[in-house]
Amino acid sequence: MFKRFTERARRVIILAREEAELYRHEYLGTEHILQGVVKDGGGIAVAIIQKTGTDLTQLKKELEKNLPRSSTSLIIGDIPFTSRAKKVLEFAVEEARSLNHNYIGTEHLLLGLLKEKEGVACRILNSFGMYFEDVKEKIVEMFKEPAEATRETGKTPTLDEFSRDLTKMAVDGKLDPIIGRAKEIERVIQILSRRTKNNPVLIGEPGVGKTAIVEGLAQLIMEREVPDTLFDKRVVSLDLGSLIAGTKYRGQFEARLKGIMKEIIQNDS
Repeated sequence: MFKRFTERARRVIILAREEAELYRHEYLGTEHILQGVVKDGGGIAVAIIQKTGTDLTQLKKELEKNLPRSSTSLIIGDIPFTSRAKKVLEFAVEEARSLNHNYIGTEHLLLGLLKEKEGVACRILNSFGMYFEDVKEKIVEMFKEPAEATRETGKTPTLDEFSRDLTKMAVDGKLDPIIGRAKEIERVIQILSRRTKNNPVLIGEPGVGKTAIVEGLAQLIMEREVPDTLFDKRVVSLDLGSLIAGTKYRGQFEARLKGIMKEIIQNDS
């Protein structure tokens, strides 16, 4: 089930389990999943919660009230999901499908928590004025702009001819999940977010994972788990071999390259 989960969504589930262990609960319930979302402190789910005007600190306090510490001995081994928590995960998958998303992110987990309706998490979210229909509408609005951005490819014909749009491939679910490259991807994002000296360079022998880092970046942009300065940006892999092919003179290659640069600058993508 967790194969299509984003790295952040997986982390939320890991944090949920840690919360269950901390409170010595023999189960992993909807309240633990919500606690995982809040404790992670990032991603689309948290952005949506904050958009509703909810104070994360107050939400965390309310959650802690509903997570009494058990007197049982320390839990060792797997902690099973409650039937309601399982339903939340099923609803998250359903909502991702309904939104035509090829991944399961924290926003889908939030929708799952609200759609389940009867769990502790839903009751707490409702008490803060968050309801399924309103939250889903906010998520749809948030993703409208990236959808528009993917249609901008037609405005860069030269670039499109000699490249692969990795962001569009991520939207279409054509990229595999990237495992074990979180630090490298985070470093690339930090460099790209600088005001100056913002050109990351990946150096290494063939097969060490340079392309995987770039594909991971494209997936995070698609999932909107990047700083807002990178929202709606396109990650494009330029094929220099194709760009050079068929150019008899140096001037022809330069003309192609200048055409590509002009398209990129004009489209600000």
